[in-house]
Amino acid sequence: MKKNHHIIALLSCSSLFAQTKISDSVKVDTLAMQPLEEVVVSASRIKESILKSPVTIENISNKQLRNTAAPSFFDGLENIKGVQMLTPSLGFKIINTRGFANTTNVRFTQMVDGFDNQAPHIGARIVNALGPTDLDIERVEIIPRTTSALYGLNAINGMANFITKDPFTSTGIIIQQKTGMNHLGDTNSDVRLFNESVFRVAEKIGSRFAFKINFSYTSGNDWIADDRTDLNPNANLGAGIGGGINNPAYDAVNGYGNESSNRRTLTLGGTRYVIARTGYNEKDVSDYDIENVKGDIGLYYKFSPKTTISYTYRFADLDNVYQRANRFTLKDYVLQQHAFEIKNEIFQIRAFATSENTGKSYNLRSAAENLDRRFKSDNNWYSDFTSAFNNVIAQQGMNVQQALAATRSSADLGRLQPGTPEFQQALNQLAAVNNWDEGAALRVEDWLIHGEGQVNISKTISPDFEGNTGLQLLAGVDYQSYIIKPDGNYFINPTAADTYSTLTYSKTGGFVQAGKNLFDGLLKLSATAG
Repeated sequence: MKKNHHIIALLSCSSLFAQTKISDSVKVDTLAMQPLEEVVVSASRIKESILKSPVTIENISNKQLRNTAAPSFFDGLENIKGVQMLTPSLGFKIINTRGFANTTNVRFTQMVDGFDNQAPHIGARIVNALGPTDLDIERVEIIPRTTSALYGLNAINGMANFITKDPFTSTGIIIQQKTGMNHLGDTNSDVRLFNESVFRVAEKIGSRFAFKINFSYTSGNDWIADDRTDLNPNANLGAGIGGGINNPAYDAVNGYGNESSNRRTLTLGGTRYVIARTGYNEKDVSDYDIENVKGDIGLYYKFSPKTTISYTYRFADLDNVYQRANRFTLKDYVLQQHAFEIKNEIFQIRAFATSENTGKSYNLRSAAENLDRRFKSDNNWYSDFTSAFNNVIAQQGMNVQQALAATRSSADLGRLQPGTPEFQQALNQLAAVNNWDEGAALRVEDWLIHGEGQVNISKTISPDFEGNTGLQLLAGVDYQSYIIKPDGNYFINPTAADTYSTLTYSKTGGFVQAGKNLFDGLLKLSATAG
């Protein structure tokens, strides 16, 4: 799809780094300096030096993220080696690092502080919609390879862990405002403003308790999908008609209601033609105004210097455009996550519950199809098209292409016109009907419930066991359950008499990891089974 170019001007301050000449013979490029000994946890689920990590890992620090020339830290990840960013929408972006991917990329795992961030129904990872803000991100660890033994089959394409700031060490009140503009030179839209307002509050109360609150509000206008390329240009070559707007089976990239299920082959004047219903452009049925309200509250308590218990609540309310097999307008789409963790050097226990409510969202393709069918059924429309063609040819003496165009105008008499109150009223009604054969609503409510535990076996044997033997042993187990209220479109319950009854499916897994330091730590062998 073609994308309108966006120019985002950020009104914020940042430090600039340049090559500094110390002497005639020595130069230091501060942009190239990187602390290679930073501690990482994602590569093997324990803290270790990045130089000793068993897999390649990209560790992006807070300083690097602040200085990236991008609208947000998440956008800046596209500049990291081996990272590809898929952009279905201005407010909805997907990371990939290896292998084939689509606009949900369910095979790439994204976590926030070790908690999975996927939306249970759509399956996509939604860190930039539900995750940390620019002000609360500490660092990002990306593994650009499969990590399925440690993180499950959803990590075949790689994994990213977004690690937030510790309220015990990063306190205070911070406010950030970004303003920019897009649609410059866009024939489909006037220049539109982009705004993002963010604040973070964190405080430590005594030596044991700390809290933090983050809030972000983003608004703007998405790129307008208006690619008119014909996806079905060869449908009528046998009848001497090429592709494009004059093709009676014309199927624009960003047009809906004229796909294969909306086409028939008709015999007109002794010649067979493939005819499609007229359909509507995406911009006729979609709302490109985007809003993302998100926030989180974190409570932290230290039982001891090395044992912390925490609870985090995350919330997001989206108005956006989402793309899967079809494209959707998301409206009042609400995600919530409750996360609990207790951890120390020996063990950690995590549990979270993520809820998803698709609100007033709707399917753009179904909306266009059923807007056409609302004024005239497929059978009636094709019957009228056939009759009109015969009349036009017999009475007006037009050539075939002129006759086909005039015939379509005749069959479309009374069709709802975009921009009229009647059209908008019909679209609103269809967006509330939860049956894609008749309406367009996306109505799903679901929960993802997850619990996991991990223990460092080496430290349970003895605090000095690993140091004395060079052997590191780690084990973990997890349980995950999806609770879906079927919508009859994406989900049905195939085992119950009522196909709309609640659908639940679960999985249990675990892993064991062993590592051995050799030659005074110069070589480390590790193996993981899961």
